[in-house]
Amino acid sequence: MRRLPFLCLGIVLLGAAARADTVLVLPFFNQSTAENIDWIGESIAETLRESLASQGILVLSREDRLEAYRRLSIRANAVLTHATVMKIGEALDASQVVYGYFQVSPQANASAEATAAPGAAGSAAGVSPWDSLHLSARVLDLKRSRQGPEFAEIGALEDLASLETNLAWRCLTFLAPRTAITEEDFRRDRPPLRLDAVENYIRGLMAPSPEQKHRLFTQAARLDARFSAPNFQLGKMEWEKKNYDIAAGWLEKVTRADSHYFEALFLLGLCRYYKADFAGAEKSFETVAAAVPLSEVINDLGATQSRLRNPTALDNFRRALEGDTTDPDYHFNVGYSLWKQGDFAQAAESFRALLDRNPEDAEAVVFLGRCLKKDGARAGDPRSEGRERLKLNFEETAYRQLKAELESKH
Repeated sequence: MRRLPFLCLGIVLLGAAARADTVLVLPFFNQSTAENIDWIGESIAETLRESLASQGILVLSREDRLEAYRRLSIRANAVLTHATVMKIGEALDASQVVYGYFQVSPQANASAEATAAPGAAGSAAGVSPWDSLHLSARVLDLKRSRQGPEFAEIGALEDLASLETNLAWRCLTFLAPRTAITEEDFRRDRPPLRLDAVENYIRGLMAPSPEQKHRLFTQAARLDARFSAPNFQLGKMEWEKKNYDIAAGWLEKVTRADSHYFEALFLLGLCRYYKADFAGAEKSFETVAAAVPLSEVINDLGATQSRLRNPTALDNFRRALEGDTTDPDYHFNVGYSLWKQGDFAQAAESFRALLDRNPEDAEAVVFLGRCLKKDGARAGDPRSEGRERLKLNFEETAYRQLKAELESKH
């Protein structure tokens, strides 16, 4: 079971708690005759998933859905029967499934000049951005075995982003009527986006190679500076390539309304740490820890404070260890912090606890020996300075899942 500071013990004590409600959003089916526009169905699903997740609803990821399709041998973009929709939802243990269809109808009066206007989607065969778009969504409640109402939106294809926002708001108020923010706030956080920016972003998600993804995400970000999602994807890709300066530039642009906001801040904190901007890293980790107090976040906050010679570092290392006493790295950081303070006896206990869990940790053996010899830190010694251990994983979904399970029992 995934760990949570101050939360995981409660989960363990609860035993076999019922799973918190989760929502699965499927790509919308294409009921048009036009070719090469399946990206629209993916876009609707991604906007709904993102909007619901940003409001605290537990939404299954696109990766979860793709894996379910693979296991069930379902072709991508297939038009699904009601029975298949249920089968996918049950396979992923979803409580509700949001699904639907879209249809593009030619607009006879669209002019050639309009078709060439900025924001036009030129890749869809026979489709103009001024064609009429009809969206229809349904919510299938698997937990209560009932079908929800139909939500429909009609407008021009060029207004896809706004139509998706309308649909997302209606789904949100249906799924979480008591906790939804005001419609004004919801819409303010989701400005209408250029159609070509949305298309490039979705095609980037669907692209098979990292090079194609990067090119399409970059194009989406350049086409519309208000679009947060491609900034996160590009920042994460550059982070994985250890291009910390470039990654930080993208991650800094991820907006608060984005469901990946805290993950972006966590990665930004790591980028700043590796660039030796410890004050900036501390600020990032503090913000994340206040909202998502995972052990890894608190550990990395402690590591940053240790570099800043902030005495609070030891407290945060201990908080991280309290969240997961099985992790050798947390024992190491507590021991290392105590050793730097000259508390050799307590530091030795931490290193012994680490070696009980990982006897092959050579660095811990060295530090235990230095504790026993009361051999303290030396300024400028690379064996003494900057030995804090970071955590690179960030599992916000697991945190919110366990938190919701706890809350459902009260």
